[in-house]
Amino acid sequence: MPIQNVTPLWPRARPDFARLLRVLRRDGLPDRVPFIELFADPEVIAAVLDEPVAPLPATASDREAYAARLDQRIRFCRRVGFDFVWAGTHPPLAMSRLQADDTAELSRVKRGWVNESEGVIGSMADFEAYPWPRPEDVDYFELEYVANNLPDGMKVIATTAGVLEYVMWLMGYAPFAVALYDDPELIEAMFQRIGDLLASIYATICDHPRVGAVFLGDDMGHRGGTMVHPDHLRRYVFPRQRRLVQTAHEHGLPFLLHSCGDLRAVMDDLIDDVGIDGKHSFEDTYLPVAEAKRLYGDRVAILGGVDVDFLVRSDPEQVRAYTRRVLEACMPGGGYAFGTGNSVANYIPVRNYLAMLDEAMQVGVYG
Repeated sequence: MPIQNVTPLWPRARPDFARLLRVLRRDGLPDRVPFIELFADPEVIAAVLDEPVAPLPATASDREAYAARLDQRIRFCRRVGFDFVWAGTHPPLAMSRLQADDTAELSRVKRGWVNESEGVIGSMADFEAYPWPRPEDVDYFELEYVANNLPDGMKVIATTAGVLEYVMWLMGYAPFAVALYDDPELIEAMFQRIGDLLASIYATICDHPRVGAVFLGDDMGHRGGTMVHPDHLRRYVFPRQRRLVQTAHEHGLPFLLHSCGDLRAVMDDLIDDVGIDGKHSFEDTYLPVAEAKRLYGDRVAILGGVDVDFLVRSDPEQVRAYTRRVLEACMPGGGYAFGTGNSVANYIPVRNYLAMLDEAMQVGVYG
């Protein structure tokens, strides 16, 4: 199906990136609350479109299969009423990964994750021997393809993984935590190298004319607080994040942060020092989105917030009632975009996700 011919699920769901931009800049009220997500899993995308999941590319050079997946993503974003399409840039960093059967109802593949117990870099000798990519080795095909195939009214939100994430992934979380105290020279070298790599990527993605905002995914917390001591974040992570924010702002782009976990101990740092424009990822067990809006909504845009666990375990009518409560709390004053508290994972019932969006489309209208 041609991308421009996709029929949206709701008549008023005409894409207009200016709507989302008004929220991200906290510049008055939009016509309705815009939707936002960091990403949606391919199985959800295909289910919403009522299509088979586009096959995974066999190799990194399989551009035809890659493009088919991106086409589905673009059609999905148009169909559900987004004002943007996300496009990721992933530097070629080899790391230790694990996988197991994915038990989600929609899934037909393995679910993978990074080995938290063992990494590929554990010493300065490993650091020196690691095949670090050069800036010219980074592949921007996804960004270019999405940008060249955007529906009218949309822009790209360019996404990358984050400063802390890449360092932890390369070292393994447990060895990384030990090295913070036992090998600060290695830790400093890792953050400097990753910071420089991401800075080169941001210089490219922020310069693209169809990029409307950037979204850094950098998980820094868990339900009980930050993943490392706040002082370590302030020493190693925040200066590198601030460098990325400065690049985005020099290009006139909002900088959005997705970070899981309870970050209340460092939210002032993120807003006042790092300079983020929007905060994403909330969970009812530690900081419901309504409370986040009350605490921080006058200083930063609040994004998403429908608790994923609730979305998984509830029925559509319960989801609708929850959606109304979130909107009643977060809409006043603007500066709020609606979506899940994390991402549209393949274990979220599609009927619940669509009920969430449908209720928001009906209720989330400013007078």
